[in-house]
This record gives sequence, C-alpha cells and structure tokens, in this order.
Amino acid sequence: MNNLDVVAEEHRRLGPPVAGSVLDFVQNRVIYGEGDDANSFYKVALGVVRTCRFLSDGRRQIDAFYVAGDVFGLEAGAEHSFSAEAVTGSSIVSYRRRDLAALTANNEGFSQQLFAYAMQRLARAQEHAVLLGRRSAVEKVAAFLIDWAAYSPETTIIVLEMTRQDIADYLGLTVETVSRTFSHLERNALIERPSARQIRLTDRKRLHDLSS
Repeated sequence: MNNLDVVAEEHRRLGPPVAGSVLDFVQNRVIYGEGDDANSFYKVALGVVRTCRFLSDGRRQIDAFYVAGDVFGLEAGAEHSFSAEAVTGSSIVSYRRRDLAALTANNEGFSQQLFAYAMQRLARAQEHAVLLGRRSAVEKVAAFLIDWAAYSPETTIIVLEMTRQDIADYLGLTVETVSRTFSHLERNALIERPSARQIRLTDRKRLHDLSS
C-alpha cells in the first residue's frame, strides 16, 4: 500500500463528518509551536513526529516520538505545551478540537483511540521520566533501543528514523555520548550496525537486562 492509499484508507475508515484534513510536512518542518493555540489535534498517518521544548539556555528537550496511528497535540489547556515537528516527511490528519464531541459521538472507534491516547501519553511520560533518571548512558541507550524495537517491522532490526541528535535530546545526553555508546554496545556484541540508520539487536536479552 503506497502513501496515498494509506491516507485514503484513514479517511474511508473514519468517514464524514469525522474525517479531518490531511496535511503533508517535509522533514524537520514545524507542525505547531509551543504556546500556539491548541485549536486542533492530530494523528500520524505516515512518518514520524517529535514533540519538543527549547530550554532557556537554547538546549532542546524531546518529549516523545509519534509513529503512524498515534494521536498527539490534544491539550488540557488552551495552548500547546510542546512544539511538534516532522522527523521525516510525514502525512498528518488534523482534527478541530471544537469538533471533539461530535467526533467521539459519531465514531466509537475514534473515541476508543482518544482514550487509548490519554492512557498512552500518561504511560509514556512516566516511562520517559524513569528513562531520564537512569544512571548511565549505556542503560539509557539500551532502553531506547528496546522501546523503539516495538515500532519496527522486525523486532531484531531497528530502523532509526531520527538522528543521533534527536536521540541525544530525548535521552538527556550529548550526541557524542550517544555515538560512543552505540560503539560500546557494538564492541560488546549487543548490537550490529548494518547502516547508519539500522541497528540489529544481536543480544536482546543482555540489552533488556541493561534497560531493566
């Protein structure tokens, strides 16, 4: 199924009047900014999205990554608490927040998705807090790889859509530390790197033990 087919299927499945507007974003394009009015929320149809915040000293803190099927940008308040950016070229379905009652009333599946989103967001926030509290870079990177394996078609080969800088900003590390840690894991036969964006988990048990 190609990109257009995936987006068309999203519209067909939801159907009027719940179908939103499809927006396409090139890599690194801003979807919305921190502090922008939260008049809309979004669902990833294709690609990967990151939510992030820029600190007063200029550093970037990545809060979460979202993949196809994930909902993001639904806020409790009137403004977005993070910025959202396309990690890769992405197709995003935009829904008007004011239509939320009609969306959930007319489509039980969509209502269940939003409930799952709320629970997922809480779980991700808790997991990220635990991840940032880990003592070593090796533990953080191992946990990231195990978590990201769940989003890959093959659980032993991970395709990293994000850059090393993205990973560093998500884990609270420097990009140099992330690169050194990948090299350390490779030397110790826990991973292999067939290419710059591919990671093969050669010893998943040891990685899981490190991340636990």
